[in-house]
Amino acid sequence: MTTDPTPEPVSTSTSIQALERWRLVLGEPGESVLNGQGLSGEGAARDAALGWLYGRDEGLRKRGIRGGFGKQGGNGPSVLNTVDWLNDIAKLFPKETIERLQRDAVEKYEIHDVVTNPAVLETITPNQTLLKAVLRTKHLMNPEVLRLARRIVEAVVRDLMEKLKADIRNSFSGSRSRRPSRFKQARNFDVKRTIRDNLGHYQPAERRVLIETPYFFSRTRRHLDRWQVILLVDQSGSMTDSVIHSAVTAACLWGLPGIKTHLVAFDTDVVDLTSEVDDPVDLLMKVQLGGGTNITRAVQYGSGLIENPRRSIFVLISDFYEGGDASHLVRLVGNLVDQGTKVFCLAALDADANPDYDAHTAQRFANVGAAVGAMTPGELAAFVAEHVNR
Repeated sequence: MTTDPTPEPVSTSTSIQALERWRLVLGEPGESVLNGQGLSGEGAARDAALGWLYGRDEGLRKRGIRGGFGKQGGNGPSVLNTVDWLNDIAKLFPKETIERLQRDAVEKYEIHDVVTNPAVLETITPNQTLLKAVLRTKHLMNPEVLRLARRIVEAVVRDLMEKLKADIRNSFSGSRSRRPSRFKQARNFDVKRTIRDNLGHYQPAERRVLIETPYFFSRTRRHLDRWQVILLVDQSGSMTDSVIHSAVTAACLWGLPGIKTHLVAFDTDVVDLTSEVDDPVDLLMKVQLGGGTNITRAVQYGSGLIENPRRSIFVLISDFYEGGDASHLVRLVGNLVDQGTKVFCLAALDADANPDYDAHTAQRFANVGAAVGAMTPGELAAFVAEHVNR
């Protein structure tokens, strides 16, 4: 008979850290979990930073999860301002937590000076959360603040383009044919054919093949038929991530051989941004987020851009909540499919591809033959390239 080994005891320091995390989650009302030990110095600083943000949440206060706004670990009112708070969280929390705190500050509690205060904009580290905040609040900024905010847009867009550009260019560049060539260059040495055609000169004693005739191939790019890629992106407030990634995707597609790219933004109005696709930073700084949605009007406009239906890829990026005539919209999408256009209805085009959308309208699109889903930009590039490179 055997018995289970005695489990290793949990160290006191580990136990205290776990209790302190619970205390930080619960705020001042959770003081009892520490059994009177109190927070460590770093724990108190973290609690002050969390209290500055989440202490203003009436819902949490009523449920007794966090104390009132502006408390520092129960030791009195905070004197933090937004700049102090941003500096503190940069030192106290890991990157993922910092971005979550910044997102909640801007989106949940509408602390606009995170992206409209010049002192903050001069020092803050750009990320996608801040980029979205800039796009939503740029109408509040004076020219000097707007200039500083542009730094965030440029940095994040540059990073997104670097990540996406290689995948898109590889997907759309077309394969290279391997044709025999008279030009003998080492990088074009055709190893397989050379060995195969010289096997008659194999020397058993020396166990090697004597190469009498080497072969080389040429690297000529396969011809691509001209295709149109038409991106229609909903610029209502819920689609901010998709607007950003659509601009970056269109910029990466721009100028590729055999591809003619269009980018159209819409709410209740339709704006053709194709002429500005090569500068996604400037394009994003001009986008007006929010407002209603008339997808039908946008699809009608996009349909008019099609030159050759069987060489066109029509990508509608929206949450599908139609403010116009939904039945008319579905008929328009069905007509595009019937004429031979490749139609993709995407509820999101962003890094997460986890959308909130009108499932009923999405199903109606699928019923008339459109491909419906959500994608990352890289997935869209690969999916479209599969058709273009056939």
